[in-house]
Amino acid sequence: MSVFQVGKYYHYNFILDGRRYKATTGKTSKQAAEKVERQVRMRLESGYSEVVQQEERAQGRKTVQEAADEFLEAYKAKHRSASFAEHALGHVARLLGSKLVLETTPGTVKKYQTDRLNEKAAPKTINEEVAFLLRLCGDQGELIRARLRREKCLKLKTPPSPGKAFSVEEQERMLAVALASTKAARIACERQARGEKPAKGDKQGGSPSIYPALVLALNCGMRDGEIKNLTWSQIDLGKGILTVGKSKTDAGTGRTIPLNKTVLAAVQDHTAWYRLRFGDLRPEWYVFPGGGRSPKNPTVPIKSMKTAWKSIRKKAVISGRWHDSRHTLITELAESGAGDETIMEIAGHVSRQMLSRYSHIRTEAKRNALATVERTRVAERERLAAEQEQVKASAAAD
Repeated sequence: MSVFQVGKYYHYNFILDGRRYKATTGKTSKQAAEKVERQVRMRLESGYSEVVQQEERAQGRKTVQEAADEFLEAYKAKHRSASFAEHALGHVARLLGSKLVLETTPGTVKKYQTDRLNEKAAPKTINEEVAFLLRLCGDQGELIRARLRREKCLKLKTPPSPGKAFSVEEQERMLAVALASTKAARIACERQARGEKPAKGDKQGGSPSIYPALVLALNCGMRDGEIKNLTWSQIDLGKGILTVGKSKTDAGTGRTIPLNKTVLAAVQDHTAWYRLRFGDLRPEWYVFPGGGRSPKNPTVPIKSMKTAWKSIRKKAVISGRWHDSRHTLITELAESGAGDETIMEIAGHVSRQMLSRYSHIRTEAKRNALATVERTRVAERERLAAEQEQVKASAAAD
């Protein structure tokens, strides 16, 4: 009980649902004051419970589409990017939008999983969509989640990671093509700023951001969203440190990454072009501004690098995803002997299980590791054999 005496009378002071309630009980007896406090608590809790039930009933009467729209509005207010949530809930609303939230059952979720599988959606994608659906349903969603978990139907089994690690040769080809693309795009931007039109036959393709972005991906292991939403306030060239902003995981948000010489050179070059393009470089401006091949507004981040990446893959004659640049760094760190904690500090992973999903230790690295163990054993056996021979020789001499 939270009662205390002030002068002649006892007062109560407690917190309910994040709100503090503090007043006099009007009683001079502690026992009587505690009874008053209990009555106040019960009255407030009863009213609070009724409000919660009313909200739950109102939520249940909404359609999935209405609930999704409200959820997205709140989600956008809390997250820098809502593109993934919009994409996931778009599929949920497409298949279940006209149903009421209260009509959602474990059977509804199972059918949704089957329908999306028939549409050739990936199991991992479907699992994420279901997670959003259950969040829309509030407490009802929690009950459905618990039921499906008991039945082992909550998540579809996902295949092994499709990721790959780019070889050094592939990285060199990618970077060479990306650098050419960025140089060509920057020349086109300068020409456009002077009001000149490209000469006949000149291509205006390329991306002014793809080279420095690819260098960051390969050398810092940053996720796509972390790179696209990077601002100049997060880069300290003097100290050679980059601080990651809002990330996919809490462990990733705010982590610091040292910048090697390759990254520093690429960022410094990008900085010089950036100042020429926008006349300034402000902390809140995005490192990779939006606007496609000719970015004009540094206060808006680049939306996508898919087109530029597709072109680079084709010209460099490689297969793989943009995200595989992150796989590559994690794999190379693991092969170099870096500890799990160090890798997770750089990559932002939250568990060793997730780390193992991304780390693709190559066969050659495994072979070398086993060969090292074998050499150590052979050397030790030879040492022991030499000692035994020496003992025998000493015994024979005696």
